[in-house]
Amino acid sequence: MSRTYVYILIMVLTVSFIRILPLTLIRKPIENRFIRDFLYYVPYVTLTVMTFPSMVLATDNVYAGMIAFIVGSFFAYRDFGLFKVTVICCLIVFILELLLI
Repeated sequence: MSRTYVYILIMVLTVSFIRILPLTLIRKPIENRFIRDFLYYVPYVTLTVMTFPSMVLATDNVYAGMIAFIVGSFFAYRDFGLFKVTVICCLIVFILELLLI
């Protein structure tokens, strides 16, 4: 068996173990508020940790990415739609890279 298949098998076992273990060990609803809140926010934190560095480092200038992030966060907080915030951030990066280069 090649190494690739071994790696895939280990990955499948690991992911299956992580997903099946809670289903077999936890039979009743979780009543602890801290644990419920923690499990609720884990996907959001994981997505943020994966997305934020890519957002900032995808530009030619890190400062343009950071400024776009700050302005985009402001407009997202003000309940602009996802498309509008994305367009605003792209325009900010475009303009700042034209000015800073």
